[in-house]
Amino acid sequence: MTSAHTDHALASADHPVSPDGPRRPSLLIFDVNETLSDMSSMGQRFQGVGAPAHLAKTWFAGLLRDGFALTAVGVSEPFASIAAEGLRANLHGLPLNRGTEDAVEHIMAGFTALPVHADVPEGIEALSRLGVRLVTLSNGSASVAESLLDRAGIRGHFEALLSVEQASIWEPGAGAYAYALERCEVDPMDAMLVAVHPWDIDGAARAGLGAAWINRDGGVYPAYFKFPDLRARSLIQLAEQLT
Repeated sequence: MTSAHTDHALASADHPVSPDGPRRPSLLIFDVNETLSDMSSMGQRFQGVGAPAHLAKTWFAGLLRDGFALTAVGVSEPFASIAAEGLRANLHGLPLNRGTEDAVEHIMAGFTALPVHADVPEGIEALSRLGVRLVTLSNGSASVAESLLDRAGIRGHFEALLSVEQASIWEPGAGAYAYALERCEVDPMDAMLVAVHPWDIDGAARAGLGAAWINRDGGVYPAYFKFPDLRARSLIQLAEQLT
């Protein structure tokens, strides 16, 4: 066991691995929203209906918060339902250029047009060449992941696109990761979650999986979460580390 002081230093420094060292997985499980998809264009969707672009980040953070709150009390609601209801609340009272329901539909349609991050195609190609199995696990629908990866031309590298809708519990609930492991017939120690969200890294680590944090913006990892096994600035760098 490491001391609290050592743990804090690891959280603050650009350290590549957790105190327990890296794991070489046989299965990589990718989060989808923000890990693979670049959601920066959602602000334009808000502007398109007459709302401020910065509201996109507030709305998405609230969407995750409410999904987590329901998970904490044992309730699972579809991602799209929480997203749409959250939009109605966030758009209420704003001088929109169309009706509220039309605005909600316009913004929600943005999920079907998102690109992947610039590093994703090359990174997925490199990871695929390592011989590890690749799947996705999303709090959203599998169909959104399908269209995202199809547009990027990398769908063929993934053997399965999984959604927590079938697990009836959102990430970071342990049951979400257990569902993915069961579907892929892999033990936790042979699997690694790849995500940009520290809360997802923490959830996977507590469920016994390895975890790789993709830190594209150079942020600081929160010291109150369990640490990732690997830290990388891109999927390309992650492939180099696993090599």
